[in-house]
Amino acid sequence: MANRPFDLLNDAIGKDVLVTLKGDSQVRGTLKAFDVHMNIVLENAEQLANGEVKTKFRQIILRGDNIILIAP
Repeated sequence: MANRPFDLLNDAIGKDVLVTLKGDSQVRGTLKAFDVHMNIVLENAEQLANGEVKTKFRQIILRGDNIILIAP
């Protein structure tokens, strides 16, 4: 059971997550890594606009300052 935010992220490594960013942008992909600043690395990621795929990325780094939420 995840007791801390980092525990939840550790449990989500290798799984698909949905990330909401500032400006109402969303990115969905497989969580590969994160750091103490909440910067995250996603693989096979898709940027979504109105629930539809807008752009695809093989790998992407999302800066923690821009992340509002991460849903495993």
